[in-house]
Amino acid sequence: MTELEELVKINLTKGIGSVMYRSLLQRFGSNSAILNAEKEELRKVPGIGPKLAQNIVNASRSNCVDEEFNAAEKENIKIVPYYSDDYPCNLKVIYDPPLVLYIKGNVTESDIMSLAVVGSRSCSYYGQVQADKFARALTQIGFTIVSGMARGIDTIAHNCALKTGGRTIAVLGCGLGYTYPKENMMLAERIAENGAVISELPLSTPPDNRNFPPRNRIISGLSLGVVVVEAALRSGSLITAQWALEHGKEVFAVPGSIDSAQSKGTHKLIKEGAKLVEGINDIVEELGPLSESLKNNNGVDVKDPRSLRLNGQEAKIFSILSSVPMGIDDIIVATKLPASVVASTLMILEIKKAVKQLSGKRFVKS
Repeated sequence: MTELEELVKINLTKGIGSVMYRSLLQRFGSNSAILNAEKEELRKVPGIGPKLAQNIVNASRSNCVDEEFNAAEKENIKIVPYYSDDYPCNLKVIYDPPLVLYIKGNVTESDIMSLAVVGSRSCSYYGQVQADKFARALTQIGFTIVSGMARGIDTIAHNCALKTGGRTIAVLGCGLGYTYPKENMMLAERIAENGAVISELPLSTPPDNRNFPPRNRIISGLSLGVVVVEAALRSGSLITAQWALEHGKEVFAVPGSIDSAQSKGTHKLIKEGAKLVEGINDIVEELGPLSESLKNNNGVDVKDPRSLRLNGQEAKIFSILSSVPMGIDDIIVATKLPASVVASTLMILEIKKAVKQLSGKRFVKS
């Protein structure tokens, strides 16, 4: 049995997640040793009771892994382990990354430039308009849209990304042997052609309310930040936002009417420190400089998302500035642009809050 087959067999074992897996691996040293361990030895691992120990023993004796790989191959689904280079790097660094991902479609290098757009299943017309606006605008400047393919805001976000010609990733709370909700079957196929449909759950896992909170950590983990368009106080979108905070990601909330129950959750997020956003400029400004350059879905290196909303001349000047003050004469020399163009463009960049002017006509990135 290969290392991947052993890992899939462990992942198929009910009760084992990434945290428990790490405990088992620390104790036994390899997947093979975990599967060959006696029940009494397994019970010595903290958190493993008699039922889970028996589940592991039963899994080690079953042929379920062969059925899983055959079913995945039939549906053109890839099974990607956490140690693979094909595993999304954003997701790999969270506390509890999935042991394996089932992927229909492709996750590309450019998908590191992803933002989640989530919200209410029972969204208002206002929520629909805002989800369309944000997903469309973010896709146009090079972001991949991540969501959960649920009814309402999620579905709108995926559809808008596709209509704009961009990429989108759907994370399901069931195995890829199911499509949930059923009316999104065609949408799932289109997403797989222009992005990916993903789950950590075995293929035959049906939809279940217990699966959605863990699913939401994957939505957050794949993304640089989470945009909550519309959410009631008990919305699952607030769980996604909470995961984002735990992952050290940005949380953005679209305000709504104070009389709307569908805006109570987003307003709660804003009160608790989420960034109030009225347009994509608010999002890219908050993201600020990245620790390393990322490629967007047009293959362009992006070091600072704020550059995505600038035209050619603005981006050229913005790219040479840093936190070290630079005089206007040096900017003219470096860009080879006319002095009048540099002066007027710097004024525009100040208005856009992308740069700040210091004394002596020296400029820095804001």
